[in-house]
Amino acid sequence: MRGTSQASHDAVLREFDPVATAAGEDGITIAEHLFVVVDALDTSGSLRRALTDPARPGKDKASLVTQLFGSLDQRAVDAVSAFASSRWSDEADLAESIEDAGEMALFAYSDNKGTLQNVEDELFRVERLLEGHRELLTAMSNRSATKEQRLNLLEETFGSKLHPTTHALLARVVAVPRGRRLVPAIKELLAQAAERRGRTVASVTSAVELSAAQRTRLASILASAYGREVQINVAVDPEVLGGIRVQVGSEVVDGTIISKLDDARRRLVG
Repeated sequence: MRGTSQASHDAVLREFDPVATAAGEDGITIAEHLFVVVDALDTSGSLRRALTDPARPGKDKASLVTQLFGSLDQRAVDAVSAFASSRWSDEADLAESIEDAGEMALFAYSDNKGTLQNVEDELFRVERLLEGHRELLTAMSNRSATKEQRLNLLEETFGSKLHPTTHALLARVVAVPRGRRLVPAIKELLAQAAERRGRTVASVTSAVELSAAQRTRLASILASAYGREVQINVAVDPEVLGGIRVQVGSEVVDGTIISKLDDARRRLVG
């Protein structure tokens, strides 16, 4: 998002966060209702233009939200009204921001239940499974298949194994990708979960499983480097041969043997 949209996005989410946190068991319902609005915006250019028109008073846009979506949970309606009353650099940013609010409501629900770390762990395991089974990833990401077919595959693969929050988050990105690729979308959800727990995510690739002591040591080193607690997500890949690869956001530290061999090969060729 560009400056104006990002400022509107962040301001409304700051106000919505305590509402989502206080919602308790209603968090999933609020999220579902926010997603209803997103879907309506995605399918109606005239609605997007009406709710992002900078020449239209915010009070009028909030009134339109109430008129169209008044049957939804009032907390969802209030959040959408606040978004609609804000200013946007691009009309598509409104729907994206409401989508983020829906995800926030789901994470707040899980946080209230004390299951947020479990949800984060499940999302990571699903991400690793999909990356390791390309056929499953392709099928679950297939835009030619219907939404129902993709959701059925999600159910067949994971069934009742997932926490309700994990299931709701995955069902949303599988059913309504909104231009997002599945694995990057899950990575973004992982980052949001870690952020809510006050942590930074470090994705670690190692030739062998790290011991508890190694995880603790690595987490301590990264926490010192980034000034906050770090969630270590480890993926085992025998092809790296040895060493570890650590990625935090866009920063990558690659100390694997395969990386060093590739670097040596490039120098020889050069």
